[in-house]
Amino acid sequence: MAISLSVVLLLAIILVVLIRGGNIKAGPAIVAILFGFFLASTGMAPSIDRFLNSIADSISSIKF
Repeated sequence: MAISLSVVLLLAIILVVLIRGGNIKAGPAIVAILFGFFLASTGMAPSIDRFLNSIADSISSIKF
């Protein structure tokens, strides 16, 4: 749960920066948000969640 909340917060920050910087307009940002919202309710959601968790596990296992 903490990982998904962190990802949502990170993506929200990136989206705000892109909108404020003029790289993305409000219309396409709303479409992207709605796409993510509806994608989360499909059958692909568990696969996407497993993929993101495996990336997070891989990153956390890197030793510097």
